[in-house]
Amino acid sequence: MTTPPPAPDRSFPPAARLRSAAEFKAVFDGGRRFNSPQLRLFALPRAEAPPRLGVAVSRKVDKRAVGRNRIKRVLRDAFRHERAGLPGGDYVLIAQPGSRTLENAELRAQFLQLLARVRSLKAVPPPGTMPASPEGVAPPAPES
Repeated sequence: MTTPPPAPDRSFPPAARLRSAAEFKAVFDGGRRFNSPQLRLFALPRAEAPPRLGVAVSRKVDKRAVGRNRIKRVLRDAFRHERAGLPGGDYVLIAQPGSRTLENAELRAQFLQLLARVRSLKAVPPPGTMPASPEGVAPPAPES
């Protein structure tokens, strides 16, 4: 009898979260921005690190904590399911005021569209390395 393959890891451990203001600021200052009508995603690629997420939903989006928490819960859940396929880096997701009126499925779909745009970016080389020459070999030294 064979055992079924292990289920993919869909947890959201503390190591996968952005928590401090300094971490958020680093993503805002150095990351790329992607917009949809109701969401804004900042992505800071880090090839050597697993993907981490921070979510910000202000009172401008929804005055009720229940509404803000619903938005955060839906977005975190979508991230948990997509985390394994994402390039390493830090992601900050900001909900815009119109996101309050979206159904959960619509909110999730907009987030997945933003993540698809992030996946289409070129990989960032690790810091401190030079890109390879086009031929793969250094050009010959000029003869004098």
